[in-house]
Amino acid sequence: MRRATHTETRTTYGEVGATQAPDLMQYPPKGFKPAEYRARVGHGDARFAAAWIATMTWQIQERSGIRVRVDSVPPADESEYTPVQFDEHGQPVDAAEWATARDESRYSPDGTPFLTAGTTATLSIEAYGRTVEAPVRVVYVIDEPKRKGFAYGTLDGHPESGEESWIVDQTDDGSVWLSIRSFSKPSSAKWRLVAPFLRRTQAQYTKRYLRALSLNDKGEQTDEVVVVEDTEAGVGDPRGDDRPPTGPRGDASGTGA
Repeated sequence: MRRATHTETRTTYGEVGATQAPDLMQYPPKGFKPAEYRARVGHGDARFAAAWIATMTWQIQERSGIRVRVDSVPPADESEYTPVQFDEHGQPVDAAEWATARDESRYSPDGTPFLTAGTTATLSIEAYGRTVEAPVRVVYVIDEPKRKGFAYGTLDGHPESGEESWIVDQTDDGSVWLSIRSFSKPSSAKWRLVAPFLRRTQAQYTKRYLRALSLNDKGEQTDEVVVVEDTEAGVGDPRGDDRPPTGPRGDASGTGA
């Protein structure tokens, strides 16, 4: 459900935007554990369009089994003001008016609004027989011709503190990739007590995220996903038995990547 109101909120960490740092894995924000994953999710312009549209409408999360409730959306400046019109004698002839037009670039082909920076949402995550609610705010959006995506940061009430980004890009050979980067830590003493379970749950959902863009609306696999980078500080492999052998630079051996 989408609500029309917007409330400014603060994230529970100070390093907003740090998932964009090139050296995140080497120098994460103090006290946080970084992670980085990259998977090839298809090839061609049509696949790129489908992937970034799905990313910008919360489909990665929803296809991974997470319920998304959009709580607030920042106001969009979609109105044009026309001032009072006067004739040659200085007499008003047309009243001032606001004309509001729908900006089609803000919507997917089926009419779903694309998420925007400042949007807040609550993610409902199933783990160990419980439902955990995790409030987040979109902290930045990437909108380039061949690179699109977003990152959200945690808000009060989230079991973790930190940031996670999902970026889809298309390389010169036409391949389409999903990159996921994050840094996080338990948000409170209560959650630090169950930190191993948090990390395990995070790894399980990351595995789902990496497959999400190869699923159709019925949840059926449409393309093989090739994961070529999988780096997380101090945590086991989230892909389980699906991990391909990797070369010295993180490239998948024998996968055609």
